[in-house]
Amino acid sequence: MHRSTGLFLSGVLLGLALQLGPAAAQLRGHGGPVRALAISGDGETALSGSFDSSAILWSLRHDAARQLLRFHDSAVNAVALLKDGRAATAGEDARIALWRLGDSAPAAVLEGHMGPVVALAVSPDGGTLASASWDGTIRLWQLAGGEVVVLAGHRQNVNGVAFTPDGKAVVSAGYDATVRIWPLRGPTAPVVAALPTPLNAVAVAPDGEIAAAGADGRVYFLSPEGERLGAVEAVPTPVIALAISGDGAHLAAASIQGAVAIIDRRAKRLLRTLVGPGLPVWSLAFFPDNRTLLSGGADRVIRRWDSGSGAEIGALAAGGADDPLAAYEGDPGARIFNGGQKMVYWIVVLGGGAVAVSGYVLIFPFYGTTVETMQEAEMVHAIVAMLFIAAMLAHIYIGTIGMEGAFEAMGTGTVDLNWAREHHALWLDEQNRQGAANPRAQPSATPGE
Repeated sequence: MHRSTGLFLSGVLLGLALQLGPAAAQLRGHGGPVRALAISGDGETALSGSFDSSAILWSLRHDAARQLLRFHDSAVNAVALLKDGRAATAGEDARIALWRLGDSAPAAVLEGHMGPVVALAVSPDGGTLASASWDGTIRLWQLAGGEVVVLAGHRQNVNGVAFTPDGKAVVSAGYDATVRIWPLRGPTAPVVAALPTPLNAVAVAPDGEIAAAGADGRVYFLSPEGERLGAVEAVPTPVIALAISGDGAHLAAASIQGAVAIIDRRAKRLLRTLVGPGLPVWSLAFFPDNRTLLSGGADRVIRRWDSGSGAEIGALAAGGADDPLAAYEGDPGARIFNGGQKMVYWIVVLGGGAVAVSGYVLIFPFYGTTVETMQEAEMVHAIVAMLFIAAMLAHIYIGTIGMEGAFEAMGTGTVDLNWAREHHALWLDEQNRQGAANPRAQPSATPGE
């Protein structure tokens, strides 16, 4: 129900975006948090992915939506614009879709990952697509066809991937607190750089320097050979997205509480902080002018910033008369994120109630009942009990084997931020707002439900 409601809301909002035309430099149309962003080399087009299971192609010249891409079963975690004019989207459903712009269905679907795909990168020559997944691997897909290369070694979720400028290596970062540099020529083993905190994203500058986003709020810098060069305290909460300007001068780091730090990469110092609505900023992308920055976050809006001055370009008050989402405030589809939990609750209430009532009739026979009533109660009791047991077995399977990270969360009482944003994004937003009001209460690991 959540997916269908989210797709419906996405379609309505896209229609509004198409009809309203320019939106004062803000891009509105997604029905859920904006998880991924990519900008074309000419700065004319952007592609966004969202928790609402859709991707939207935007005209940046007109600040308007051009096309809605629907294929994935759940959140679209990563997007990329390919050099041959196609687009790529990757989702929680472990699939990567390749699109010819204008088509209503993918031209090809890349399958092989066993967990959510959370990051994409395109090689400098445009011939290879790299994908990072929570199955602990990176895969290299030859876009012209050919054998898929699997890079395995991370001990936990891989959260970021990027190519080096010369295309001779792939860089990955994971929740195992390591950055790995994988040479693509020869059987050389990867260079492994251990850092003091889990990593949520990685980016590579034009000169080969590597930046990794830490869960401790720092951005760590490494040489092309993997040697640590220093760190910058970007924000007080986990860094969850990175972007480097095309000239390599500046780096943008987004936080779980909505601030975006602009860092002088060469001087390794914080220049300024862009302050948004206080909700998580999941995605960043620089324009080719090396100054204008796009950000996408939990407020479902893609914002445009002047990273040099820190000013938002074309500010529009959310929820105001010009906000196309205002008419949908309070829509149930935007608030029910995990319908499975609610379904289990009602199975327990209704199924348990039916078993209990029919059981009382069988325990106390002939007290206001007849033989026919007892026979009916016995049938109801047996059928509902079997269905109830089947539902509970399915629930146990999902909570132990079927959903990665769920069993560990029950044992430790905590989950990492990536798990929380995939399964309980609205709850995570609420916790972040509480943390913003009381910074000392901000946890290092998000409490599990």
